[in-house]
Amino acid sequence: MELGLYSFAETRLDPATGQPAGDDDRIRRLVEEIEHADRVGLDVFGVGEHHRPDYAVSSPAVVLAAAATRTSRIRLTSAVTVLSSDDPVRVFQDFATLDQLSSGRAEIMAGRGSFTESFPLFGQDLGDYEALFDEKLRLLVQLRDQIVVDWTGHHRPSIAGRGVYPRPVQNPLPIWVAVGGTPRSVVRAARLGLPVALAIIGGQPARFKPMADLFRDAAAEARRPELPFSINAHGFIAESGDEARAMAWRPFSETMGRIGRERGWPPPTRAQFEAECGPTGALFVGSPDEVVEKILYQHRLFAHQRFLLQMTVGPMPHDAVLRAIELYGTIVAPAVREALGAPAPTSAEAGA
Repeated sequence: MELGLYSFAETRLDPATGQPAGDDDRIRRLVEEIEHADRVGLDVFGVGEHHRPDYAVSSPAVVLAAAATRTSRIRLTSAVTVLSSDDPVRVFQDFATLDQLSSGRAEIMAGRGSFTESFPLFGQDLGDYEALFDEKLRLLVQLRDQIVVDWTGHHRPSIAGRGVYPRPVQNPLPIWVAVGGTPRSVVRAARLGLPVALAIIGGQPARFKPMADLFRDAAAEARRPELPFSINAHGFIAESGDEARAMAWRPFSETMGRIGRERGWPPPTRAQFEAECGPTGALFVGSPDEVVEKILYQHRLFAHQRFLLQMTVGPMPHDAVLRAIELYGTIVAPAVREALGAPAPTSAEAGA
């Protein structure tokens, strides 16, 4: 199993204005986190795209390009690229450039996004939410698979026999589809021959097992039984479970509470948080041993090939995040690999 991280580069907000407050170096610290993850032997780092004041990154490819110059082996992916409101040609060119810069370590994780600010920003109609993603995903796959493209659609000007450059080092450039639990999404990805990343950020993960089974059935029907499956989740790691939960609770509750108010959800409670940190809950907040056991528990459910953890759901002290990454890379990842019989990275691969 590949083990990695993803981040939305969360920022602190001034409660009076709702604008970012005192986090001008958040992107630089994010690049340090990616560099540290590479150093301790993690496999993947993803960066999300947002267009709102509580998150610092609107262009994952730019941040990942900076990280590419300071890392040597870790794979670099968006998490996610909001494809519905973007131009697939520019997305492909950006990540092909990143792939060149990183010597073949770039990936695209395409999704519709859990926020909608980018749609009016880029002149898209939210009424076309599903149609935009379907059309643009199919175009992105065609751009990857063909150098010269002929294409006609409804939501972007046609392309008549035009070459799209640069080309990536990898052939094909990996494209993942991020989903939140919609059956139609996993079936479409399988039919297009694309791996799926399923976000489980609350409730009981076992209820998503039918989604993984549906994806594998659709992949087998499409004669693509080897397609990988990823679980993306929230969590935090400290030396003890009590310490991890004490550190994570307030940033988690403030962030999820704010998002919940926007969507009409009830505020998170400490009791719910503690329950979801338990052995069968969705949150990977705990000691290294607790996180290992939960990863292995979910692997028994999903038999997934990749696991990505979002450690900074809300703003966290930078030194604590670096320590959590170190615990993940040096204790959790080796234990999971050993339990699953997967080879660990060599010292050269881990940047030693």
